[in-house]
Amino acid sequence: MCGIAGTLNLNNHNPPIADGRLRAMLGALRHRGPDEFGTYIFQDEISGVGLGSARLSIIDLGGGQQPISNEDGTVWIVFNGEIYNYVELQPMLEKAGHQFRTHCDTEAIVHLYEEYGVDCVQHLNGQFAFAIWDERKHILFMARDRVGIRPLHYTLQDNALIFASEIKAILADGRTEAELDPVTLNQIFTFWSPLQPRTAFAGIHTLPPGHFMLIDPDGDIRIEPYWTPDFPDADEPYPYTLDEAAQQLRDLLVDATQIRLRADVPVGAYLSGGLDSSATSALVHHYTDNRLETFSIAFSDEAFDESAFQWQMAEHLGTRHNLITCTHEDIGRVFPDVIWHTETPIMRTSPAPLFLLSELVHDHNFKVVLTGEGADEFLGGYNIFKEAKIRRFWARQPDSEIRPSLLSKLYPYIGGLGQGNDAYLRKFFGQGLTDTDVPDYSHAIRWRNTSRSRRLFSPEFQAETSPLPFAAQIPWPDNFDRWSSLAQAQYLEITIFLAEYLLNSQGDRMGMAHSVEGRFPFLDHRVVEFAAQLPPHYKLRGLDEKHILKRAVRDLLPDAIWNRPKRPYRAPIHKSFFPDGQPTDWVADLLSPAKITAAGQFNPRAVSQMMKKIARYGRLGETDDMALAGILSTQLVHEQFIAHFTPPPPIDELTDNIKVVDRRQLVMSNQVIE
Repeated sequence: MCGIAGTLNLNNHNPPIADGRLRAMLGALRHRGPDEFGTYIFQDEISGVGLGSARLSIIDLGGGQQPISNEDGTVWIVFNGEIYNYVELQPMLEKAGHQFRTHCDTEAIVHLYEEYGVDCVQHLNGQFAFAIWDERKHILFMARDRVGIRPLHYTLQDNALIFASEIKAILADGRTEAELDPVTLNQIFTFWSPLQPRTAFAGIHTLPPGHFMLIDPDGDIRIEPYWTPDFPDADEPYPYTLDEAAQQLRDLLVDATQIRLRADVPVGAYLSGGLDSSATSALVHHYTDNRLETFSIAFSDEAFDESAFQWQMAEHLGTRHNLITCTHEDIGRVFPDVIWHTETPIMRTSPAPLFLLSELVHDHNFKVVLTGEGADEFLGGYNIFKEAKIRRFWARQPDSEIRPSLLSKLYPYIGGLGQGNDAYLRKFFGQGLTDTDVPDYSHAIRWRNTSRSRRLFSPEFQAETSPLPFAAQIPWPDNFDRWSSLAQAQYLEITIFLAEYLLNSQGDRMGMAHSVEGRFPFLDHRVVEFAAQLPPHYKLRGLDEKHILKRAVRDLLPDAIWNRPKRPYRAPIHKSFFPDGQPTDWVADLLSPAKITAAGQFNPRAVSQMMKKIARYGRLGETDDMALAGILSTQLVHEQFIAHFTPPPPIDELTDNIKVVDRRQLVMSNQVIE
């Protein structure tokens, strides 16, 4: 796991690549890869390119320093991530004539590129973002893994492409100034996440999951998908029984888990107390000789605490278990650091406890943990899938008094929805009830509810972000209308929420803040593609979520874990920033009329009214709670990246472990002077 950065001149009129810029970018990524740093610079009469790597050494600790090249030094790579099937790839590539100088997974990508070109990505099982420079063809090739586990951002400035694992590294290059993108902020306050390829900052983009970028010698940029989530037609027959499919799922998960233990450092596991992380930990326990060490979060607020189930599972497996208890004060204290790492406004505080959890992992000298993300998206685990199913059932008899009552147990943690008020339930969930043919039927209520927060925007900002119909903002696959209703809802979760929030703000950024890599067996592309083909009733059987997973791992888990109702991971919001109804010092400062007005996104009067509501009632409803997190995080983004951006110090060969491969070439009268 690493951080990568680089720049490519898009014409030969640009000045030579500046080594100081690369070192400044790597300094901003030091937390991602503190073990080693490396740079590579190439310059000739056609192109100029600089690549940089900040390495977290996990595989081939002594030999895997980046950048890494092929045998003759004409193809170079910087790579963030892990390729789990590198063990199987190496003999295949050696048979084809390639020679390996290291035992690391990075080198396998270089030789795959030599063998297959851009199609090399089809052979990779892993999580990755990489950049390959082909000196012979003067081509820069970049790619990101299928579901977006590892980030990759880029911008175009002064006839140059600048890219990095994190936006702060792009800003450290010095040619780009951060400016909040109104369209993106509007998307976050609607969908909870930006819509790819947007980021929080105007002109800075993310390479979408499952895409590659190719820049040719003329500076032409080509971005294409090589993988997208796909589901069968709703009426397509499935060849296997539920029990047969459950066994196949188990076999896939066993292998996906085993290969994610490949490392030259210890591998631990997160243990939330829910089905998914319990299943991955149980698979390690039953199918490997790994002496597993587990890590989890407890909450001082009982409404969010699941530590009893975590301890039960740890005792069942006999793991050495480590736990950190998170308080409201802890969340408020680390939230500014959290936003420094997310680099985007967020509508929840859930990343903050995970920031503290990765710190616990780091303090126990672990660099790698297994975690259970992905099961809910691909195996039908979220309550929103049940909600959509019930609403479609209700829509067949809109006047029914009984059918809407099924919704009462879905959201007991949201005030008003789980208290059995039938009139309230019918009004809330009855919005657009019979519009079952619209593509965003499953999510429209959520988005409509969240987008009410637009009322907190300043009049000027609202004028810049006129709301569009939700469906008009989303690129729909051509065959979307042929999928089952569950598959349609899954697609929206996968493409909007999974990559940009769950795997980015809550995953990669919180782990790498403390140099900890997360690995995700449920996001093995073989598991993902298998799950996508399953009939909907194998995943959501009645209202029993992830039914096939429960069947696949039932014998590995205690009944209390196996049969436990789904409980989403959440963290407190207003109580973390307003203890006893009053804001902490930094919150009061950021939400002051002067700071709100200076940033320009929000209406200071509306924000003051929200603060008075907290002081008067000591609580906020779900939508206002999320709006508070969104406002605070937006203000922090403005303060940290726009008003007062200060990049970390550049790397230096005197104080950092740095390898420099400088292949600058000055071409004069057809003679190369090195």
